Amino acid sequence: MSKFSKENISKYKEKLSLPKPWDSVVIFLLNILLTIPTFIIVHQNLINPNLSFPIDRILIFVVILVGFQLLLRALKTIIVICIFVYIFILFIGTIFGEYSFYRVYDDYRSMMYTMGENPYPQDIIVSKLLPFPNKSKVIRAINYSNPKVRNFALSATTKHFQDIKKIKGYHNYRTAIQCFAVFKEIKTRWNYVNDPQGNNYIATASESLQHFSGDCDDHAILMAAGVKAVGGIPRLIHTNAHIYPEMLIGTKRDLQNVNFLIRKVLFVEESKGQQLHYHIDERGQIWLNLDYTAYYPGGKFMSEEILGELTLND
Repeated sequence: MSKFSKENISKYKEKLSLPKPWDSVVIFLLNILLTIPTFIIVHQNLINPNLSFPIDRILIFVVILVGFQLLLRALKTIIVICIFVYIFILFIGTIFGEYSFYRVYDDYRSMMYTMGENPYPQDIIVSKLLPFPNKSKVIRAINYSNPKVRNFALSATTKHFQDIKKIKGYHNYRTAIQCFAVFKEIKTRWNYVNDPQGNNYIATASESLQHFSGDCDDHAILMAAGVKAVGGIPRLIHTNAHIYPEMLIGTKRDLQNVNFLIRKVLFVEESKGQQLHYHIDERGQIWLNLDYTAYYPGGKFMSEEILGELTLND
């Protein structure tokens, strides 16, 4: 009976296994898909000795590659079964519009771009920040429901990135794309002008639309109003002698997709060779920099010191 069972098990294993050399091909592809992100994680978390020839990184990559290869070969039969189940689930997901083959490809591609970045984000503990200066006056100035502000924001969304919103897989980021259209329009037209000497003049968003001119707080107010007018959630960051806007991106997974959109689709030239800069609040939410000094959403911070913040989420 024991012998019969072992023979049956061997037959089932043989039937479930891929024929050679396809089994080796599948294992190798899985190995690459696992090795690359693992290597990026290890590389970013190890001290770089800055050798003239990166022999240490090459050795780490080889060790990870060999390790996954041995592990996958040891689990060859189980892996093949899992692959078939996974493909079947994705096939069902594709038919019924849930998690499709395209979504897997898009998530992996976005993850690779994000993991390649190293923006060193700063956590913001909101409860420890100072009161925001002129808070009530600034809130009144962000008059996003004003018809002029609303019409300007709508105009920006029809002027920029119309085609990209039709691309499959990005419908979940329609609001973010429209906020980026507002950013692009304001960035293209903004003219920095100082306040009158000795007077901290705060212009309303609708007022700034007349000439697209003003200082940093005027820009931040207009940007926040434009983002809010198209459904985004903005906030203002107060530093020493500077105020700039940010917008809520969401989770780290959202950041991966937004990162890919900015760097590879929407702001390719502006962000080329640059990093994506953002903050993480105490709830783990990610906020992207929209300062006027940046040529793309997520550009470099003008000032790292954070004294206060003002969120417009109602």
